[in-house]
Amino acid sequence: MSRTLILMRHAKSAWDDASLDDFDRPLNDRGRRSAPAIADWLVQLGHLPDVVLVSGARRTVETWQRMAKKMPETATMESAPALYLASPDTILNVLKSQAAQSIMMIGHNPGIAEFAARIVSKPPDHPKFESYPTAAATIINFDIAAWSDVTWASGTVQGFVVPRELID
Repeated sequence: MSRTLILMRHAKSAWDDASLDDFDRPLNDRGRRSAPAIADWLVQLGHLPDVVLVSGARRTVETWQRMAKKMPETATMESAPALYLASPDTILNVLKSQAAQSIMMIGHNPGIAEFAARIVSKPPDHPKFESYPTAAATIINFDIAAWSDVTWASGTVQGFVVPRELID
């Protein structure tokens, strides 16, 4: 049996309102364009999540909301506050507690980039994988029966993309 993880960093957020707390920053124009482009890419590849875990930060919620409009079936979105600015170990623990076959996690750097690097057995041959820019997404398959069985360096990358490859 296998499981699929779609790992995504939130789309580009706005920094123009200094009065907003980091948690409350919205997406900027580029982020609002990038999120649906990533959704289109996932749909074209046939990778639709069953559950989407977001950190609860406004930019992760807005990223998924813009993506969901492009999906033929909308997955259940769940807030996972532990994902906000989470370390790789925290992200792994959240993943291990899941039950759905296909999980999407939308989080933040530097934790997402570090987690991505550690969870795959071999990184994709892509110059942006290590830095994991905003709205970057990786599709990772695992040969496991349950998420509780997931370990470091056990995932196989099925695809990786950054939004600039998809939009003008």
